[in-house]
Parts: sequence; structure tokens; C-alpha cells
Amino acid sequence: MGTVPVVSIVGRSNVGKTTFLEKLIAELKRRGYRVATVKHDVHGFEIDRPGKDTWRHAQAGSDLVAIASPDRLAMIARTPGETSLDDIVARLPIAVDIVLTEGYKRGDKPKIEVSRAVCGRELLCEPEELLAIVSDQAFPGVGVPQYGLDDAAGVAELLVAEVTTPSHSHNA
Repeated sequence: MGTVPVVSIVGRSNVGKTTFLEKLIAELKRRGYRVATVKHDVHGFEIDRPGKDTWRHAQAGSDLVAIASPDRLAMIARTPGETSLDDIVARLPIAVDIVLTEGYKRGDKPKIEVSRAVCGRELLCEPEELLAIVSDQAFPGVGVPQYGLDDAAGVAELLVAEVTTPSHSHNA
């Protein structure tokens, strides 16, 4: 098995990255692809609620806390610093066909920038970093495919053609 393709969905705050990502995930799933997502949060995060058993395990010093149920598995690991996206992808506990990230705008993976005119008329990324633009405005001369905010099917077609490899195809 080759390397799993990784594509980052980037854009300014409140531009609609999560909303577009939801549509894109659903479209890729409809086509039979196994999708993983990684959300990058520069501010840190807490998914464990104080007082819960797993929180208590972490407070006691556990370096990795896992919680399992019949249909879900979650793991929270302490890290000495930022874990690289490549390391995260290498540690995924299940096989997937594509990894989509929300964030990692400074990373080295191909990016799809989500842009809305109301949030700004300039792109965050340089054209050579971009695989595509998803927007309600045109960016003439950028030289990458451009899609409307609701065109998850068009972006999925691009990902299938440009990013996934034949060994990753699982057409329904």
C-alpha cells in the first residue's frame, strides 16, 4: 500500500471550512472512499470533561488514554510538542483512502482554500500551494480549478482524478 494522500482545507476564520468539509466528506463517502479527517487547533483543545473517568486517568498521569465502546474508539495521547501531520497519518488506527485536514495552512500538503468575499478578497495561500479554490468570487489568473461553495461533487471529482491512486479506489 502506498502513501495515503493528504489534502488540507484552509481559509480564514468563519469562512465556511467546516461546512464545506462536511459536504466533501459526504460526497467522498457516497463514492465509496474511506475518509479520515484531522482538525488542527493552534489554541489547544480539551475533549475530555473534568470528572469523567478518562479525564481522571489523564490527571493521574497516563500518557495515553483510550476509551472504547462497541462502535467507537478514541485515544488521547500526551505529546512533548506539536505532532507532525505525517506522524498523525502514520498512526491512524484504520486504513483510509484519503486524509482531509482542516487547518495546517502553513503545512506542505496540497491545499484547497475556501474563500468568501465577505471574509476577504485575498487568498491566504500562494497559487503554487493550491490544488483548488472553493469560493463565491473568482480569482482570475491564479491558475487552479475554482469551484462554488456548494460544489463538493466537483471537488471530489478533482480529488479522485488528481490525488487518489488506483490502489485507493473503491468505487461503489
